[in-house]
Amino acid sequence: MQPVDYTTFAAAVAELGRDWCPARLEQVFQRDRFTVYLCLRTLERRGWLAIGWHPEAARIHMGEAPPKEPDTFTFSQQLLHQLKGLAIVKFDRVTPWERVVDLQFARRPGDPVQWHLYVEIMGKYSNVILCTAENVIVTAAHQVSSQQSRIRPIQTGQPYELPPPLVDTTPRIEEPFESWRDRVGLVPGAIARQLVKSYRGLSSTLARSLAQMADLDPDQATANLTEIEWRRLFDVWRGWLKALETETFDPVWTATGYSVVGAPQGQAAPTVQELLDRYYGDRLNGDTFQRLVHQLRQKVANQTAKLTKKRDEFRDRLALSNEADQMRAQADLLMAHLHHWQPGMAAITLPDFETEAPISIPLDPALDAVSNAQKFYKKHQKLKRSRQAIEPLLAAVTDELNYLERVETALLDCDRYRHPDDLAAIEEIRDELINQGYLADPGYRRPDRDRAEGFHRYQTPSGHNIWVGRNNGQNDRLTFRLAGDYDLWFHAQEIAGSHVLLRLPPGTAPTDTDLQTAADLAARHSRARHSDAVPVVYTHPRHVYKPKGASPGTVLYRRETVLWANPQRAIAIAPATP
Repeated sequence: MQPVDYTTFAAAVAELGRDWCPARLEQVFQRDRFTVYLCLRTLERRGWLAIGWHPEAARIHMGEAPPKEPDTFTFSQQLLHQLKGLAIVKFDRVTPWERVVDLQFARRPGDPVQWHLYVEIMGKYSNVILCTAENVIVTAAHQVSSQQSRIRPIQTGQPYELPPPLVDTTPRIEEPFESWRDRVGLVPGAIARQLVKSYRGLSSTLARSLAQMADLDPDQATANLTEIEWRRLFDVWRGWLKALETETFDPVWTATGYSVVGAPQGQAAPTVQELLDRYYGDRLNGDTFQRLVHQLRQKVANQTAKLTKKRDEFRDRLALSNEADQMRAQADLLMAHLHHWQPGMAAITLPDFETEAPISIPLDPALDAVSNAQKFYKKHQKLKRSRQAIEPLLAAVTDELNYLERVETALLDCDRYRHPDDLAAIEEIRDELINQGYLADPGYRRPDRDRAEGFHRYQTPSGHNIWVGRNNGQNDRLTFRLAGDYDLWFHAQEIAGSHVLLRLPPGTAPTDTDLQTAADLAARHSRARHSDAVPVVYTHPRHVYKPKGASPGTVLYRRETVLWANPQRAIAIAPATP
C-alpha cells in the first residue's frame, strides 16, 4: 500500500485549510482501532474528516460518511466530549518537512485556541493526540509508555513534544544545479534511490514519479546520465519544490497508485481529498474483505466438518436401528417354536414363516426360550425408540449442513474485492452467522433497514434487468420484498445457489434469450458453477414461499419450469451499472 509521504500530506492539508477552515465540529465517530471521523460543517457544506493512524495507511483527508454502527471506543468519546461545538480555526503544519498537523480548536474564529489535536502521519509511529491550550496531553489514540520509548513517551498529563527532527538534508529551491547534482550523483546508483538517500521528505513513489516526469528510467544509474538528462531532472525537481511552495498540486491516478504532483499518463482526480479517500478506502476495504472471507470460510469449513461427522454417526446408528424388525421377527419365531428349544442351546435353526427358509437364531444358553424371546422383544423396543430419536436429529443436522452449504456457496462467489458492495455483502454474511450462533456476538445488531441492496446486477439482450442475491439475507429480500407480480424467479434445481430475479415491466413477455440468460446466471452463481449443464427452475415469485422457522435463504417453490443452463456462458455477461 502506498504510504502518505510529505508531499501528499502537504497537498491534503493545504486543501483542508483552504476548503474546510473554519468549520464547526458536530460529531465524532471512531470506525475501528485506527480510524476516527470528525463531522465538520462550514457555511456552505457538511463533510467527514477521516483521520487514520493505521501503520500502513496513516492519513488525513475528507471522505465519505462512516457506516452507521455503534461506536464503542473511548478515544472518540473523549474527543467528542471536549471538542463538540467548537470550530477548527487552523490546520497548522507545525514543522517544515514533518508530517505533523495541528488542528486548532476555538469557540469561534478569532477567539483564543482552546484545544490542539495533533495528527502525526509517521508510518507505524503514527498517532493522534489531543492537548490543552497549554499543550498538555489529555488523550491519545495510542499511548506510549516510557518503557516502550525512552525518547518520546506519550501519556496523559505529560507535555506534548514534537517528534525528534530528522537530520537528512532538506530540499531547497534555492540550491544551485551543480550542488544538487553533486549531492545526488556522489555515490553511483539508481536515480530514484539516490534522490531518496540524498534528501529528506521524499518517498520512493515520489522519486520514481519525478524521474518518469523527466522522461527517465527511475532505475537508471546516475553515472550514466547526460548533462541534458541531469538538467531535465533538475527542472522537474524544482517544479516539485515550487508546487510545495505555492501549494499548487496535480492529483492523478497512476498505474500503481496515485500522485499529487502529476505523472506521465496519469488520470486526473477531482481533488486530493477524493483521491486519498478512494485509494485508502479501497485498499483498507480490500484488506478487511480478504480477512473476513478467510475467517468465515474457515469457520464454515470447521463447522461443516463437525456436522458431517455427526451426520455419519447418526446414519450408522440409524442403520443399526433398522435391525429392530429383525429382532421382533426372531422373537416371534422363537415363541412359535418353543417346543424345539432344548436347555443349553447357544443357537436354534427355525423355518421362516413365509419362505420356510431356515433361519439361525443366536441364544443365551443360560436363559430359557421365553426369556430369550423377551430379550429380543426388549432389543426391538430399544432400537425402535432409538430410530424415533435419531431421525429428527439426523434431519436437523442435514438441514444445518444444507444451510452451511448455502453460506459456503455465497462465500465462494465472493472471490475478490471490487466495490464497497462486496465488503457489505461479506459483512452481512458475518452478521447472519452471528445471528445463527456460529460466531461470537460483538454486542450489536445492524438493523435490516440499514442494509444496502448491493445485488449483482445484469441486463438481458432485450434490456431487462436481472438481480442476483449475494447471500442468504439478500436472497430473502430479493424474493420476498422486492419481487414484483410480473417478475420471474430463478434458482439452480436442488443445488445451493443465489436467488435470481428477472425484472419484467407489466405486460411484458420475456424472450427465450431473456430466460436463458437468467438461467445461465443462476447456474453461474450456484455451487455447480464449474459444470457444463445445470438444471435451473423458474417460476413467479408468488409461487415461492419460506417454511415456518426455516433458516435464511431456505425456500420452497411450485409450478416451476425447468431450463438447462450453461454457467460458462454467463462468464461473458458484463455486470450492469447500479
